[in-house]
Amino acid sequence: MSSPPPAGNIFEENPYENHLSLSPVEAEVLWEYAKLAQNVKLVALKTRKLMDEPDQMLVSRLRSLETKMGLVMVLFKASVWNVINEQPVDAMDAAETSGDTTIRR
Repeated sequence: MSSPPPAGNIFEENPYENHLSLSPVEAEVLWEYAKLAQNVKLVALKTRKLMDEPDQMLVSRLRSLETKMGLVMVLFKASVWNVINEQPVDAMDAAETSGDTTIRR
């Protein structure tokens, strides 16, 4: 069974309406199938497009998050370094008790 090629927009005009071998009900059913097929094609096309191209909004948000995480890491390292530097050095305590008068920084 061959169907006529759709003329124009399938959603606006029934291409099966004036077919001689179809009843009006058959023409309506075929038109509904044609509209359904077109909707499925559109969904498949949009799905393929989403899979092929990355979501630009998501990519930009992830880049922003990556920058912020880098900043958090730098601040964390600086805080750890500051805590380490604030701890008293045992060698300085030992030098004071041994009579060594060398100035150390």
